[in-house]
Amino acid sequence: MNRLFRISFDTLLTSITPILGWFLLGILVDKNLVSIFSLIYPMQFVISSIHSIFGTGANISAIRDNNKNSIFSGVLLGSILGILILGTVALNIDKYISFMNMDIQIYRIFAIYAVFQMLLQLLLNLSLCKLYYENDNKRANKYSFCFNIINFCTLIIMSIVTKNQVIIATISIIFTTIFVIIMMFRIVKKTKFEINLINCIKYDSVHLFAEISMFIIYLFGFKNSFNFGEKYILATSFATLITDTQWDISYAIKTVAQIDIAKKDFSYKEHMINSRKLICLLIISTLIMGIVLYPSYKTDITATLFIVIVELVSLYMYPIYITKLTYIQLEYSAIKATISKQIANILRIFCSFLPSPFCTSIGLAVSVIYQLTSTHYIINKNKLNMEIKQKL
Repeated sequence: MNRLFRISFDTLLTSITPILGWFLLGILVDKNLVSIFSLIYPMQFVISSIHSIFGTGANISAIRDNNKNSIFSGVLLGSILGILILGTVALNIDKYISFMNMDIQIYRIFAIYAVFQMLLQLLLNLSLCKLYYENDNKRANKYSFCFNIINFCTLIIMSIVTKNQVIIATISIIFTTIFVIIMMFRIVKKTKFEINLINCIKYDSVHLFAEISMFIIYLFGFKNSFNFGEKYILATSFATLITDTQWDISYAIKTVAQIDIAKKDFSYKEHMINSRKLICLLIISTLIMGIVLYPSYKTDITATLFIVIVELVSLYMYPIYITKLTYIQLEYSAIKATISKQIANILRIFCSFLPSPFCTSIGLAVSVIYQLTSTHYIINKNKLNMEIKQKL
């Protein structure tokens, strides 16, 4: 349980700091900046996809394939790919903002800033992943805390000192970049360049293809929802604001399961007990955030409640199917696990194009129902025993 909370703590900092940052920027600089969170939301799935291969996959490969060189190689390749993709987005930011039906002049500077921050977050996550698999969680907590404090403090302090968006964004990026470079040199040691990309993809293929699909789902789903007007833009933004951190933290459940299964030290019952405790805390925190922040947004209560209820019910069900899916991937069939997850993702993609402001919520509900059913079927049909702790 302690390890689950430590990994969750890093995710909490990485997720909640940008939310607080955008919220305060809306107060200190321009009220419209709070919407940056929704504008760049789909891009988080891009960096998660890169991390899936070159972070999680590379670290599992270091254990399963006995290839310690894969860690350095993964960080190097992941960093290069991140720079290329996110750099391209930054250079074409006007087109991206226009595609999302938002004002280019209002959002350009901080949209570019947000993209660069996502790149730095990717570099942070690639480095911390190594520490997680070495069970050096305290050190990971320290680096994560420093990264987020530097990011948050430079952003807010500069916003108080000046209202010039270019200066605010530039100073924050410079300080955070310096810290990330120093951190990476301390954590990731240079080795030979050697990596099995096929295995890196296989070991976390479920998550990889899920993140790619999520990018498509939210890119077009939010674009579709926003076409229904300000009422639904605000309701969607508010619901996302108070539930996104909780979803990010819940991914620690998958991380812990992957580590234990990879090391042949997995207990399903113990894992589920710990996961349930974490999920209950996350649901409570969502309700508290909603009550505290609602007076500042005053969104349509009916639309907001529908979205939030779907999110929370889905969050409660998450540990059941993600734990089983992780087990199926690493101990039975990565192909079957990936296909199962991709069917759920395809269902969500189809729902994203429904002529409804709740298209993404409908897609999430359909996906959860399918995943609960499919993982239960695969486990029982193939008589996979998830109760034994040592030799599975």
